[in-house]
Amino acid sequence: MIAPPPKGMPLGNLTSQFFANVYLNELDQFVKNKLKVRFYIRYVDDFIILHNKVEQLEEWKGKIDTFLKEKLRVELHPQKSRIIKLKNGIDFVGFRHYRHYKLLRKRNIKKVKMKVRLFGVGLIDREKLFEGLQGWNAYAKWADSYGLRKEVVRKVMEGESVLKLGKLVETRVKEEN
Repeated sequence: MIAPPPKGMPLGNLTSQFFANVYLNELDQFVKNKLKVRFYIRYVDDFIILHNKVEQLEEWKGKIDTFLKEKLRVELHPQKSRIIKLKNGIDFVGFRHYRHYKLLRKRNIKKVKMKVRLFGVGLIDREKLFEGLQGWNAYAKWADSYGLRKEVVRKVMEGESVLKLGKLVETRVKEEN
């Protein structure tokens, strides 16, 4: 018995990103030219539409859902396609976007803080920590995160101090024995 092929394309694959952009170009044309949506942003298969009237957003959502099903044979994700107020923040392309600023996703902040804690107790080495921090810092710079990045650097330095102190104590104990 042969299993049916899985739906979709592998995530993260550059060709899948390219093909998503090509395939969903029809959606872009529909939204911009037919619906005349002014504030529409799409990145690969994620998109947002901004408007101050909920009724208008609901109407567009219905038309987009119909278009996607009939023309492109894809569907809006039932849990992810929702109408929310901008003041609550929009989770889009790795950030939580608000009207005048953007923040990092909470889970990304938790991950980096956990790595710093693991470093502070000696469970990951300096090289591994800095390898991850370089990428995280490049990502974090795009958000309003100056204070957070400063805090992470301070905690890394505290962790290094604790590790140095631990090694010093260990050396002294060995010398005494």
